[in-house]
Amino acid sequence: MKNLIAVGTLAALTAFALAAQAQQQRGQQQGAPPPQGVGAASADPGAGFGPRELTTFKVRDNFYMIRNGQSGNCSVLIADDGVVLSDNKFEMDHDAIMTKLREITDKPVLYVINTHMHGDHSGGNAKNQDLGAKVIAHENARFQMSMTQTKGLPTITLEDHMRLYHGEFILDIYWLGRGHTDGDIVVHLPKQNMIFMGDLFATWDPYVTLIDYPGGGSLREWTRTLDRALALPFTTVIPGHGGATDRAHLETYKAQLTRMQDMVREMNRAKKPREDIQKMLETEFGWSGFVTTLGLDGVIREMQ
Repeated sequence: MKNLIAVGTLAALTAFALAAQAQQQRGQQQGAPPPQGVGAASADPGAGFGPRELTTFKVRDNFYMIRNGQSGNCSVLIADDGVVLSDNKFEMDHDAIMTKLREITDKPVLYVINTHMHGDHSGGNAKNQDLGAKVIAHENARFQMSMTQTKGLPTITLEDHMRLYHGEFILDIYWLGRGHTDGDIVVHLPKQNMIFMGDLFATWDPYVTLIDYPGGGSLREWTRTLDRALALPFTTVIPGHGGATDRAHLETYKAQLTRMQDMVREMNRAKKPREDIQKMLETEFGWSGFVTTLGLDGVIREMQ
């Protein structure tokens, strides 16, 4: 079990980049303008994984995103008494993140929220803990991390919901169900009408869907989880990869997952071979590389 989790976690860290590159190539072949994926020159705060270099984007007062195309978003909330980070990228990104953060504020990092266990979102935990920060995650995410590491484990966990009062801000942290993994959480700021989705919603234009079955992911349950997220009041959405966006993009992402479910289910009913289903997922949804390795057999099994 430990080996399966380790393989799944390591593979997932590169899977999004591979899939985004494949979808970018598809768009170019079809004559569409290339999205801002990995390696793109643009530092536009919109779609795609992000710019080459670590870049700070202001979402609104007291809210920032520190992004690049090589790992998940690091989102920054600044209150009177200190900072909350939603995800903190790889360990190797820590010093650069702190440099960027000090360009915004000199307040200490008090909390880090891991939206899930993958190292491109939680890799900086230990170094932030060394600076005095407390790390929050779902119990499932902590369990998955504990199978492969001893440092940087979250010290505060939740099952379904916890509320964090941080200065003038209220953060409602929810586990709404399985999806990308079995430990994905969303962070809702009701007064600001914002929601941080982690990799339950990662990138738009192109959309990328990584279902980490070794990490407890589920295509069948993912759409239900998104329905619960969409029931919350918000206008601004912060994805796990990609720029700040809106409710419409999250709704479209959910519709894509529903379409994927329907197409795989129909092919199963028609007794199509595994190779045909794989080709469909590659053609229709841009699957490639580790996205396929981690997801194909699980999707076929779930959509029986």
